[in-house]
Amino acid sequence: MRKPDPFLVALISAVVLASLLPARGEATVFLGYLTDFLIMAMFFMQGVKLERRAIVENIRNWKLQGLVLLCSFILFPLVGTGLHMLLPHSLDEATWQGVLFLCCLPSTVQSSIALTSMAGGNVAASICAATLSNIAGIFLTPVLVSLVLHKQGVWSASSVTDIAVQLLLPFIAGQLLQPLLHAWAHRRKKTISILDRSSILLVVYTAFSHAVVLGIWSHLSSRDLVDLACIDLALLLIVLAASFGLSRICGFSSRDEVSIVLCGSKKSLASGVPMANVIFSDSIAGFVVLPLILYHQIQLFLCTLIARRYHQKHQSGL
Repeated sequence: MRKPDPFLVALISAVVLASLLPARGEATVFLGYLTDFLIMAMFFMQGVKLERRAIVENIRNWKLQGLVLLCSFILFPLVGTGLHMLLPHSLDEATWQGVLFLCCLPSTVQSSIALTSMAGGNVAASICAATLSNIAGIFLTPVLVSLVLHKQGVWSASSVTDIAVQLLLPFIAGQLLQPLLHAWAHRRKKTISILDRSSILLVVYTAFSHAVVLGIWSHLSSRDLVDLACIDLALLLIVLAASFGLSRICGFSSRDEVSIVLCGSKKSLASGVPMANVIFSDSIAGFVVLPLILYHQIQLFLCTLIARRYHQKHQSGL
């Protein structure tokens, strides 16, 4: 039996800790400043790590890259909005905002590449697609949140400044310093990964602490969590089916199909949690990240099964 992912266990533990011992008072103020700093550091390191060479080498396959971007930033919001219209009362409005928010996020990088490799897909194309998705997400996610959630406050002067200072400028700085720091970052890949994940855990703890103090668990029952998991699963299954169908209709090879299906169906927890912290107020950020945390676990489990199925198919020569 396969052991559970340590990061997923840590993620659940952060939510449990925030539920039992939420940060209050001066601790909340300190954690607020600390999470702002960590978010800037995370996006700076994303700028350092995301290789422009991978984009240049694979950008010629514009149909594949375009289809992954279409799934991430057009198909997902359309499916999420459709589910919201069909099942408006299955979740409370704050949780629905979280579902719609995750629909506006870019794809993952690490897990998309790892699962594509496991499945025997086009790894280089997945590197490019995930990279492009994350770069585009810095610009597109706030726009989509404004459109899909009708959250006009995203484009207030203070919000634009927060997004620029905490997300965009650190990313650009990382890209500019990439020639100097990329080799250093590559040598310390494991350490940086641990720091990134620790930062995400702290941001999740801080967001949930606010939500717990405001009574998130008095608003959400175990039935609500089951309903949320079902909505997340339905969202993932619809996008998986659509990306698979589109790749077949467009005549992509089996290896390219793997990249489209596994990259186009993913949503990034690493980008989503910091973005939620920047875009949404403290009073709602905890509600917003809960659907993303559940979706992250569901996507890893289901997409791992799909990757293994593709691997078996390629091994048998089908």
